[in-house]
Amino acid sequence: MPVTSPLPFSEAVRRAVRAIPRGEVRSYAQVALYAGKPGAARGVGRELKTLKGVPWWRVIRSDRTLAPAVAHEQARRLAAEGVQVKQQGEHFRVVP
Repeated sequence: MPVTSPLPFSEAVRRAVRAIPRGEVRSYAQVALYAGKPGAARGVGRELKTLKGVPWWRVIRSDRTLAPAVAHEQARRLAAEGVQVKQQGEHFRVVP
């Protein structure tokens, strides 16, 4: 049986994010785990800034809040998929 090498991190993140079903979310830490790099949540965030054609809005912080820099757009996209997002001032949180 041939030995296969692991995917580059960016491709592993791409696949993990694309696998998130419409109307669901995953944390950056969960995506890192699914990409084979547990503990690389910040790396997932960096990759999402460069990857094109992935549903980046389905990736949220572990505390279920949205990153301020993209919160308005992310909340809009999540709501369009049926995800409940609560806004308190400038802070957004995905409702379980």
